[in-house]
Amino acid sequence: MATGPVVDNSTDQQDRFDDLFEANYVAIFRYCVRRLGSADAEDAAADVFAVAWRRFHEIPAGEASRAWLFAVAYRVIGNTYRSRRRQRSLSDRLKSDTAVLVSRPWFESAPTQQVRCLYRALSSLGVADQELLRLWSWDGLTRSEIAYVLGINENAVDQRLHRARTRLRTRFDRLSGSSTQQEAEEAST
Repeated sequence: MATGPVVDNSTDQQDRFDDLFEANYVAIFRYCVRRLGSADAEDAAADVFAVAWRRFHEIPAGEASRAWLFAVAYRVIGNTYRSRRRQRSLSDRLKSDTAVLVSRPWFESAPTQQVRCLYRALSSLGVADQELLRLWSWDGLTRSEIAYVLGINENAVDQRLHRARTRLRTRFDRLSGSSTQQEAEEAST
């Protein structure tokens, strides 16, 4: 029984991928630059070859492999365009939300010093408390929605929210008390 030479498939695939990369990277990169600009082209080209590596067994042989890579690049570029649109939309929405927050009557009527104290008090809390309070007050989520978002049960939301509000109140009182004292000292000088 004769056996042939042992072929290391992973080495063979690596060599074939290296050849594919060497033959096509520059063309794929240039295609990405023309469509996306230089800032995103390198990432897009890298994504194309990451897909090629994962789906290497699907790449057609010969010259058809070049067209296959361009088809992948076309899809990667489309994903990049969609991502850019989502980022712009989110940015616009955040700007809009900020404008609404600033124009609310309770915000306008609150003394500036109290608002600063509130933000300082909130930022002095732990990250978990800050997120919980923001979900509850800023985003207006219900306790069941908060439980879902944080992956905890509703009773835990009630307990954590109570403790977070207590800590916020304590820190706010401490900060606003010291701010009032500072204002009085500044007024007397």
